[in-house]
Amino acid sequence: MSFVKEFNQLNWDDISLSIYSKTTLDVERALAKTKRDLEDFKALISPAAEPYLEQMAQQSFVLTRKRFGQTMSLYIPLYLSNLCANACSYCGFSMENRIKRRTLTESEIEAEVVAIKAMKFDSVLLVTGEHETKVGMNYFRQMLPVIKPHFNYLAMEVQPLEQHDYAELKTLGLDAVMVYQETYQPVTYAKHHLRGNKTNFEFRLETPDRLAKAGIDKIGIGALIGLEEWRTDCFFVAAHLEYLEQTYWKTRYSISFPRLRPCEGGLQPKSIMTDRQLVQLICAYRLLNSEVELSLSTRESETFRDNVLPLGITSMSAASKTQPGGYALEDSELEQFEISDERSAQSVEAMIRNQGFDPVWRDWHRAYSG
Repeated sequence: MSFVKEFNQLNWDDISLSIYSKTTLDVERALAKTKRDLEDFKALISPAAEPYLEQMAQQSFVLTRKRFGQTMSLYIPLYLSNLCANACSYCGFSMENRIKRRTLTESEIEAEVVAIKAMKFDSVLLVTGEHETKVGMNYFRQMLPVIKPHFNYLAMEVQPLEQHDYAELKTLGLDAVMVYQETYQPVTYAKHHLRGNKTNFEFRLETPDRLAKAGIDKIGIGALIGLEEWRTDCFFVAAHLEYLEQTYWKTRYSISFPRLRPCEGGLQPKSIMTDRQLVQLICAYRLLNSEVELSLSTRESETFRDNVLPLGITSMSAASKTQPGGYALEDSELEQFEISDERSAQSVEAMIRNQGFDPVWRDWHRAYSG
């Protein structure tokens, strides 16, 4: 059992046509509902919904406050390695980019942890390039016991693994995994993933199934906005979420909204999403699902993040560095992509408080899981 069976019943072109055929009547019908389905979501992300953005934002605000209160969770990425065995057109870590590579040692990781803890973070996202032999399970077995004692919540964004690997990492303290399909359009996916294990579209698509079966607490999904027509790609994210929630109802889920950012290689987006359209998408996900966590990274500008914070977002990264050793080591290497919001953790915390929200550094404890 996996999402692949459901996915094969969905036709990209038919869905795209359906989204762009939605009318103002469809949008108004969706906005009038208290429980919405995927057809309503199509209407809410369609061009026909753009004039209704204020109404969508108001409803999204109410739903988010009802479920999440005035809280905003904070996390930080910790890049462990920029080694990668994949050739991907959009990523600074791609094996075809001639850059200096680095994998952090135990002592270097400890220095990074000290720097991160000094900024108050208790939730960390471990990130690596996808290199199965040099930055794979053996490396994770060695480094998770070094990192976990310092953080209440430990997430990873690494290469897709087998179910038994995730189950083992859970015993070492792993709480969450972020795995983005990049694009749900198979032909486009093949165009941008030229070499390495990441060329296997279906294995990546099945990763959330393996994670849920391994008992991982939270799974993050999403599309890299810009590789394909964004509305259709983001509909597939919603369909994937609906399948996961219905199939693995004990698991928590989050959605992220990464827009293509400048990196080594310089890929230009195929589909441009404006700031207003990103707000529309965030609100549409919230109107579809009042429970899902919505996360916004430092890829976005500080002005945009400040303005969109109340409308549906539940977690934000802050003070991010996207290269190994970015927090404590003087000779840190090439970043994966350029960040836009370069404020300190303390500045982001102050902004959140100034808007009447409570920054949450520690929002979950293993003892609460029963």
